[in-house]
Amino acid sequence: MSSVSVSSTAGSPVTISGLASGLDTSSIISALMTAERQPLTRLTSEQEKLQAQEKQLQSVQSSLQQLAFAASEFTLPSLFETSQTVTSSEPTRVSAATTSGAGIGGHEVEVTQLANSAQRTFTFTSPAAEETLTIDGTELTLKAGETAKELAGAINSNSSATVYAAVLEGGTLVLSNRATGATGGEFIKVSDSGTALVEKEGTAKEGKNAEYTVDGVAATSASNTVTNAIAGVTLTLNGLTTTGPVTINVQPPGASVSAVETQVQSFIKLYNSTIEAIQKQLSTKPIAKPTSAAEFGTGTLFGDLELQSLLANMRQSMYEPIAGLSAEMSNPADVGIGTGAASGAGGTSQAAIEGQLTLNATKLSEAIHANPEGVQKMLQQWSQALQSTLNSVAAPGGTLEARTSGDASQILQLTSQITTMNEMLAVREKALQATYAQLESALSRNSSQAAWLTSQEASLTASGI
Repeated sequence: MSSVSVSSTAGSPVTISGLASGLDTSSIISALMTAERQPLTRLTSEQEKLQAQEKQLQSVQSSLQQLAFAASEFTLPSLFETSQTVTSSEPTRVSAATTSGAGIGGHEVEVTQLANSAQRTFTFTSPAAEETLTIDGTELTLKAGETAKELAGAINSNSSATVYAAVLEGGTLVLSNRATGATGGEFIKVSDSGTALVEKEGTAKEGKNAEYTVDGVAATSASNTVTNAIAGVTLTLNGLTTTGPVTINVQPPGASVSAVETQVQSFIKLYNSTIEAIQKQLSTKPIAKPTSAAEFGTGTLFGDLELQSLLANMRQSMYEPIAGLSAEMSNPADVGIGTGAASGAGGTSQAAIEGQLTLNATKLSEAIHANPEGVQKMLQQWSQALQSTLNSVAAPGGTLEARTSGDASQILQLTSQITTMNEMLAVREKALQATYAQLESALSRNSSQAAWLTSQEASLTASGI
């Protein structure tokens, strides 16, 4: 006798075993549910596509907002604040810096001697008993067994001391004045109540002033940092000018070329990375037969007309003359900011084709030196126009936010539909399982009754009834 068993746990689908019909009802139910889930599959795929598009649009929006902020920095007055710069033909020998307004022009500096400090050298013997040292009137207590390094540490940490101490190999102690400059024969007076310090004969060195000339006029300085040789300029003497004079050139007050160039290069780097990311989205095609969430989300911005238009407008802003400006200083191309040729002819790089920016630093520098006010005015007006272009798309309330809000609304609707459909399909599956279970039970009962009747018939026939 065949039998049917129907079992279920809370929230689990009904399972059927011992099928009386001989049919694989589980497979039949699975096939039916697969067919009924097709609309759900399509809804889920559409949801995954919208979620990917929303994420990609938000990423583009964030990049464009950062680019708009970077463009706004060209409008800061501080970028074009005037200052003076001073250069040295050999900064390793003589370096220079402006401390205030300085007279413009070039100067020749020669150094024949550097300022140094006076020195005395002593042998050191660790004392057997406490001693008292006096160095230029400052008393120090040298304890029994104290080492040369300990003594040097005590001297160097004493704010009243006039000297620094250094310990050489073998324990030799060198004392040098803390200040450079000429001392004459009287310098670093040391007295010792014991014999810990014994001066080495012939090693004493007087302190000397620096000796130099500026434009042929001789001068001296107790320090190698000279503030009164060139008005408004601080010279640092680093070495002797044995190969000839060092040229110090004080530039007229003006905008800092290096500051403007740094700002332009920073903007170009961000601009190019933004363009590259958007171009990648525009050129990535959807997968023909997607099977995963990642594949459904691929190519959602392929050929996006709004982003294509934005890139075209951004590129055009690099060359389109700004109304009201002189023809020779009317767009970024006039200061060396460009995108290269618009097509691939003549071996143009892919970066140029995509509209990525490059900078001709020499052209920028020449423009700033020749017409700093014109460069400032052009960059400020251009950056304001670019910000307007970017913000119309990427700022809060812009078109990209409207699109992402629309995607988010559709995603919520799809989520609700998917939830409802899943609930309906779960009910449907349980109903099918119950129906087939009842069918199998009925078939099993019929089969049992038929078998019993057959056995009764056979029994009656055998008994001759």
